[in-house]
Amino acid sequence: MNYSEYYDKTSPESIESYGKNLIGQAFREVLQKDTSIIQDGLPYAEQNLNYYESLAAKGNLGHLIEKHYFHYEINSDSDPDFKEAGVELKVTPYKQNKNGSFSAKERLVITIIDYMKVIFEPFDESHLRKKCNLILLIYYLYQKELHRLDNEIKFVQLFQIPKDDLEIIKADYQVIIEKIRAGKANELSEGDTYYLGACTKGATAATSIRNQPFSDIPAKQRAFCFKTSYMTYVLNNYVLPGKNTYEKIKYTGDFEHSILSSINSKIGCRVADLLTEYEVSYQKRPKNLESNLIFRILGLKSNKAMEFIKAGIVVKTIRLEPNETLRETVSFPAFNFIELVNEEWDDAEINEYLSETKFLFVVFKKDSSYERYKKEKNYVGMDNHLSLYYSTFWNMPKADIEIDVKTVWERTQQVLLDGIITEQHGSRTFNNLPSSSENRVCHVRPHGKNKTDVLPLPTGGTFPKQSFFLNSHYIRDEIMKLKKKRGN
Repeated sequence: MNYSEYYDKTSPESIESYGKNLIGQAFREVLQKDTSIIQDGLPYAEQNLNYYESLAAKGNLGHLIEKHYFHYEINSDSDPDFKEAGVELKVTPYKQNKNGSFSAKERLVITIIDYMKVIFEPFDESHLRKKCNLILLIYYLYQKELHRLDNEIKFVQLFQIPKDDLEIIKADYQVIIEKIRAGKANELSEGDTYYLGACTKGATAATSIRNQPFSDIPAKQRAFCFKTSYMTYVLNNYVLPGKNTYEKIKYTGDFEHSILSSINSKIGCRVADLLTEYEVSYQKRPKNLESNLIFRILGLKSNKAMEFIKAGIVVKTIRLEPNETLRETVSFPAFNFIELVNEEWDDAEINEYLSETKFLFVVFKKDSSYERYKKEKNYVGMDNHLSLYYSTFWNMPKADIEIDVKTVWERTQQVLLDGIITEQHGSRTFNNLPSSSENRVCHVRPHGKNKTDVLPLPTGGTFPKQSFFLNSHYIRDEIMKLKKKRGN
């Protein structure tokens, strides 16, 4: 069969038009419809069904579409898949959340990072740039209960990175390259950057090891990828029909420097004065008042910052005591007990979250009268005795994730497998999950609405929801370390 009758391999529009015929089909259907090659009386594609159903082919849905729908030979060179048209093909899943919204299920891997070569490649001449200049996105709806071959293709669309996004991606690329040049490829983390990440890539991240320049320390194999948060934004704003309800931050020059300069220009200002300046009022003081205030300082009417959504930036406001100690901890979403015991560390939810997430910590400082007004529930008085102290972007160092967080995760997994032990001391109930005294970085503690907000245990029965928390002294030390480093 001459497939040039169906699409022009030199035309992006023709490739996209032909690709749209995939919409509504499951991958199994695509495979079964390919009768282009007959071997031993059976379609060659049908003979490959067992392979695509096997675990060995996990993640190879892109290869299936390339080989059995577009009919070109799979290659691993630096050129885009459709070389003549400059189009790269990417098959990627999305999911429907419990609230009805849609999000990308995973990051979009673009190309493997060659540590030895990439340091000599300016972004505009790089292997990465060739691969992501124009992408044919094939989105399928992931449904957990189905075999992956039975998931249905829902959208097929060409995507070109918007100009503003490209500037941030270029900056992300440079951050990754500079870390490799510093002999720290082994310390790369997706949390280092905003839209473009350096994710682990290989059959098993632990065994896919590569040499790196400027260091004898081996590094995990990694690939350039668009982060899950960025792909969620692309899905909801360029692929799915709907209205963009996000606000764009107005910034000039370097994104990070511009954001921090705007916030830190208000250091020393009382919250009460900032509320007046930015015309923020309330009848009952909301828990996210300081967070709302930060978005107003950045010129936004809402808390839906386009760049923060794309980059998966999490804003955390923190209150220091008058003596600059910190009581507060930083929490993460409650984990599912049964899912956690079945995780491998490389794919563990807490590992992925901390590796990918960049936080914007905004620190406020109480003065000596703050607690008195808080006790009286005098919100106006509280806001007169709480001032903006500092802000910084932060992502957890890779070593802290791989050593401290992993240790707590392993301990938590073992306790859940062995069975949680509880003890009653007066009105308080204690358990043997990792506490803040066991680890300098994090611990586990309840994170539900109340004692009746429970989840099933792997050993049977239920237990109040739990979450990983970052220790208060760890967060305080990290913030002060950055503050001192930047001379603030």
